[in-house]
Amino acid sequence: MSEDPVGDGTRAVRAGLPEPVKHEPTLPGPVFAAHFHLPGEVTGPYSYGRDDNPTWTLLENAIGELEAPGRADVETLVFASGMAAISAVLFSQLRAGDAVVLPSDGYQALPLVRAQLEAYGVEVRTAPTGRDAQLEVLEGARLLWIESPSNPGLDVCDIRRLAVAAHAQGTLVAVDNTLATPLGQRPLALGADFSVASGTKQLTGHGDVLLGYVAGRDAEVMAAVRRWRKIVGAIPGPMESWLAHRSIATLQLRADRQNATALTVAEALRQRPEVSGLRYPGLPDDSAHKVASRQMRRYGCVVSFTLPTRARAERFLAALRLVEDATSFGGVRSTAERRARWGGDAVPEGFIRMSIGAEDPGDLVADILRALDESAD
Repeated sequence: MSEDPVGDGTRAVRAGLPEPVKHEPTLPGPVFAAHFHLPGEVTGPYSYGRDDNPTWTLLENAIGELEAPGRADVETLVFASGMAAISAVLFSQLRAGDAVVLPSDGYQALPLVRAQLEAYGVEVRTAPTGRDAQLEVLEGARLLWIESPSNPGLDVCDIRRLAVAAHAQGTLVAVDNTLATPLGQRPLALGADFSVASGTKQLTGHGDVLLGYVAGRDAEVMAAVRRWRKIVGAIPGPMESWLAHRSIATLQLRADRQNATALTVAEALRQRPEVSGLRYPGLPDDSAHKVASRQMRRYGCVVSFTLPTRARAERFLAALRLVEDATSFGGVRSTAERRARWGGDAVPEGFIRMSIGAEDPGDLVADILRALDESAD
């Protein structure tokens, strides 16, 4: 029998649904409760709203089924945002005197995390994602943090290779799986101890929910993550959790459309002389394609490229009609931004991160090419 016999669409549609009960909805509505009836001794799963909630439980089950199909030993915890999930892993696992390896080309909030870790006495080492460069600074580290594909540069590393090297010396491995989603890549199957993501992005895909999660396969280390969530109180609301669970049902439909269109857009951009530094792991000639093809089942919905100047990039963004000038990525409506406006990313002034939505591919390509023409000097 196949190791993974159920298709992604079937799994996404049915993930986390409770056993059917006559006259009850297939996906129960959000449970709004700060406390629960609790006479006598404290037993059972629900006591206080900062610790657990039935709506979280269904969502956590759903994400766990996507991240690790058929694995009963994997636990998933949801958080108020992707950064809450990232922080929970880092600050629950690291102590003063430990060393952690972060990507030097990762999410632009990581420098803020680095400063806080160093203030707590943690040694922070960095290296680029590409060419598995983090291996060069791994010796003696307590935790390796991988972001593959990296955001916003879309470099890829060999997760399995890094995990094997890390575990050989007792180092934990966490993978930020935001850009890939569980339908694009399953870090736990590649050897990671944690799969961490912002559910704000393509997982939920409608730009209306802030959410994060951590999935892990070691009960002891996940207990520490759960304890951190309880201490900090970085919990999602029941409405956000319900919206996220509802949205996961269309993940496969959205991902397939967005990924296919992203490749079409990348191929169109490749023909333009003013575009440089084009990156999309799905392009056969992309430097990350070979490694990505070994560990990813979908290449994501983000394309990055550089226009000659800041002014040209801003004119291009202003000329777009079907692509919103906004941050974040993964939504059904295409977005793009000049990433250097935020600071924190080592990218040129004309660098564009574009998230491909669910619009008709022909319409989207036509809009992008027209905007490039209109924004020319």
